[in-house]
Order: sequence, then C-alpha cells, then structure tokens
Amino acid sequence: MSAASSVLRVSGLSKSFGGLQAVRGVDFEVEEGAIVGLIGPNGAGKTTTFNMIAGELPPTTGKIELLGEDVTGQRTDLLYHKGLMRTFQLSHEYARMTSLENLAVAAPVQRGESIWASWFAGAAVRKREAEVIELARETLEFLGLTHVTDELAGNLSGGQKKLLEIGRTMMNDSKVVLLDEPGAGVNPTLMRKVAEMIEQLNAERGYTFCIIEHDMDMIARLCGKVVVLAEGQVLMEGTMDEVRNDERVIDAYFGGEVV
Repeated sequence: MSAASSVLRVSGLSKSFGGLQAVRGVDFEVEEGAIVGLIGPNGAGKTTTFNMIAGELPPTTGKIELLGEDVTGQRTDLLYHKGLMRTFQLSHEYARMTSLENLAVAAPVQRGESIWASWFAGAAVRKREAEVIELARETLEFLGLTHVTDELAGNLSGGQKKLLEIGRTMMNDSKVVLLDEPGAGVNPTLMRKVAEMIEQLNAERGYTFCIIEHDMDMIARLCGKVVVLAEGQVLMEGTMDEVRNDERVIDAYFGGEVV
C-alpha cells in the first residue's frame, strides 16, 4: 500500500498507564475510500487506540499520520478541522437540545461564535447560520430523521442517537470517521439503517471509515479489511473470511469455535 493512498497510518502505537501497557506497537493503515474493521476481545486495546488517533489520549510511543501529515498527539479540535471525526459507543448527544440543534452545533466556521463578528458582521453571521440550518435539515432528511427534527435528542432511541452521531460527521464533511460500536444498543431494524447509512456515505460521498464493532455480521457486511487486536497488539489483518478461519483469532476472540 502506498503512502499516497493511505489517509490514516498508525505506526508503532503504544500506550501505557503506569505499569499497564494497554496498546503495544500497533501498526495498520486505512486506505482512502475504505471501510476497515478493528475487532478483538474486550480489553484488546481497541478503544484506547481510537482515543489516541482521535487526540483524546497522547500515545506513549508511535506515530499517527492523517492525510500524509504527522498528527501524533494533536488535540481533538485540531483534528476535527483536518477532517477526522469519531463517534462513541455510548452516544454523546446534547440531550436538552433538539436533533436539529445537535447537528447545527457540529458545523465548522460559525462566525457568530465571535463577539466581534456578531457586532460588526451581522449579515455574514445570519447568512452562515441559515446555511448551517439548511445543511442540518438536509442531513436529517438523508438520515430519515425528519420526524424528530424538533425532538430533544435525549428522547431519541438508541438507534436514532447513533444516526444523529453519524449526522454530526456529515456537518463537517469528514475525511476519516472513527465509529466506536455503531451497533451497540441498537435494535435490528435500526442497525440495518445504520449500516445502510455507512454504506451510502462511503459509496456516494467517499467517506473513509474505521469501525470498532462486536457484531461480526455487521463487520462482514461493511468491511473489506479487518484488523484484529489481542492483548494490545495486532494479531492479524485480512478479509473477514480470512479472520473467521484463522486459528489464532478463533482461540483469542471466538473462544475456539469457528463462527
């Protein structure tokens, strides 16, 4: 794989918490336009790896490259403006704001956040606000959530909250999206809807995804490449068929049974 085609490259990534080494020299790449799965048993280091990539934790050692740029240790807000977004296993919605408002606050370049712009560039502020609201409405329509436009986000179902989180990534036209268990707490009907939205964003808008997920059917449906972590290290990577039939994975992740 060439560096030019890789939008996310993780090299020798490690993280220690005192005497505990949660991640040990992890290496993998995500190609532009790909959907890559990151799987492994509980405690394998998946979320810690995501947290380092997303700028929430500084790595102990290693390097993270985004779109060819070394972004190791950069803050989450800086990575957001470079096109890296992530969602969480437990949805992080603003519970007392509406669905529309949840999307609107995720949009970049909001001139009204500056007191000087509010005073001296009112027309430009109002124009940008109108653009953001229009984009938020279009995003809700794309997600099939127009019926909850004015509903408080805290009242949404688990699946609707997951869709809303995906919608927030659309407000920034993200280049790379880290999805942490998009199927967690979602009923089967909405899980299919979440998977459809991921496929559609990938196929139609060129979004690149890296997904942590325990539902192997969802991983098999979405991911061309799967990276398996065990005890903080990359055990193997390959297609889902290769992963399912690898004895090391069966022992470490599937409890010795082929699935």
